[in-house]
Amino acid sequence: QVRLTESGGGLVQAGGSLRLSCAHSGSAVNTNSMGWYRQVPGKQRELVAVVTRSGSKHYVDSVKGRFTISRDNAKSTLYLQMNSLKLDDAARYYCNTLGRTLSWGQGTQVTVSS
Repeated sequence: QVRLTESGGGLVQAGGSLRLSCAHSGSAVNTNSMGWYRQVPGKQRELVAVVTRSGSKHYVDSVKGRFTISRDNAKSTLYLQMNSLKLDDAARYYCNTLGRTLSWGQGTQVTVSS
């Protein structure tokens, strides 16, 4: 079954860093504009970073300058490097195409402590 698998989350102190990975068992990461999304309980899932098919990268204002999205086509894997983490970055992080066309994976939990 083709699916997305996110990993790399964990507990980190504010100001710390994490690198999230998103592997896809097919080739969707390589052929689509991909995004990282995050969700906290009671709120809608929000898009925080995008890498387009052409390689352009876009970020929501709250993570600009701190998060970097990238992908390795050879590994069909999407990454999110998160630096200078803040308490507000705590959430469950997911990856998907820009149009949310794939079945959601389980996500990976990011917890930020003060």
